[in-house]
Order: sequence, then C-alpha cells, then structure tokens
Amino acid sequence: MDKVKILIVFYSRTGSTEALAKAVGEGAEAAGAEVRLRRARDIVGPDVMAKAPGWAESSARMNAIYEAPTSDDAVWADGAAFGTPTRFGNVSSELKAYIDSLGGLWFQGKLNGKAGGAFTSTSGPHGGNESTIISLYNPLAHLGFIIVPLGYADPVMFRAGTPYGASSVSHQNGAPPTADDLEVARFQGRRLTEVARALKSKV
Repeated sequence: MDKVKILIVFYSRTGSTEALAKAVGEGAEAAGAEVRLRRARDIVGPDVMAKAPGWAESSARMNAIYEAPTSDDAVWADGAAFGTPTRFGNVSSELKAYIDSLGGLWFQGKLNGKAGGAFTSTSGPHGGNESTIISLYNPLAHLGFIIVPLGYADPVMFRAGTPYGASSVSHQNGAPPTADDLEVARFQGRRLTEVARALKSKV
C-alpha cells in the first residue's frame, strides 16, 4: 500500500497554533505518513494587521515557510487536520475561507471517506477551545470526512487536550503550547494516520 498522506491546514497569528500543527505532523510522520503542512493566508489588509504588534512580521515568517493550501492538497490527502485559533468560540475566518473554497470538491464527492480532525489554541482557559473544535466538525461532516476524535485513547489525554482534538492556552501573552499539549497533538497525528490507513485499506 502507498504511504498514507496527511494534510495539515492551519491558521496561526502568533505561532501557538503553528506549534500544534507541527506536532500533529510529527505524530503523523512517526506513524508512517507523508505530511503536507499548509498555512491559510490572512484575509485582512496591512492596516488591520498593523493594529496588533508582531502580526505582520509573524505572518511573513510563516508564509515564507508554509505554502498556501489548495484544493489539490485536499484531493491528495487521505486524511486532514484543521487547526485554528478560536474566534469567539468559533473557527477563524482565515481557515474558514479555505474550507469554503472546497465547495467544488464537495459537489464532486472528492472528499468523501477521508479521515478528518481539528485542533485549536485559545487565549484563555475557557476561551472556547472545545466549541471551536466542534464548530469544525460541521463543515467536515458536510464535506464527507470521517471525523476522528481523540477520546481518551492515550494516557496523555488525562493530562491535556480535549477528547475532540488537541488544544493549548496562550494566556493572552503568546505562551507556547506545553509539553503535554504537544504530546496530545502528536497523538492526534498518529491517530489520524492510523484511521486514514484503515480507511484507505478498505478502498
């Protein structure tokens, strides 16, 4: 069987969600997957970005590292993980714009049966991490993904994360994910790969 292909599409402004995305990728690679990391692009202009110190610089850094996601990436993948900072308990408009661009693939049924999951980073401990991940379950279901939650299938799940997907809290000061947060994200990458492999073997 060909290698399982895992797409990780994320939006990150300060780097917290980026760190989780990289850890998801590490877990997927450890489980034998070929991984593509893609950063959704900003949808606001420089005047808006200038109001948040460091936003433009962080965006430029990440855009130089990660390609923008395309519909071809979604077709290529056997499984996909979508990462976003929370926006009022919901997905960021930047990541949602990419998901909305997949309407043509939805119409053709090209994403049916692929494994899918979600992860997030929030500013506060009750900033909507679980609701943000669950909000991504809705478009994943419409697109035909087989949604892969984490449950409590690994000991690290009793220390961090949520049963829905990996998460971290930046405490409004850009704090990076903890070691346990990153371990949950690696577990998510492994689990997504294992499920994608099982689904692929049935085709």
